[in-house]
Amino acid sequence: MFYTYIIFSEILNKYYVGSTSNIEERLAKHNHNHKGFTGNKSDWKIVYFEEYTTKTDALKRELQIKKWKSRVMIEKLIKKS
Repeated sequence: MFYTYIIFSEILNKYYVGSTSNIEERLAKHNHNHKGFTGNKSDWKIVYFEEYTTKTDALKRELQIKKWKSRVMIEKLIKKS
């Protein structure tokens, strides 16, 4: 199984969209101190995810959501679930 996910940091008041084959492990990496957008805070929580059978489908959905560049659209998606 592959996943497209959205995580949220209350400290930053920001969303992050990604895809992975192991959502729990990926969240742990986001919450671990590392270089990159999510690495400087450790309060990321999964607020939304979708399951896919292929990595390609999960990645396509991730890119589709990122192209929105709209917090409003992301929050509407989260509220629908």
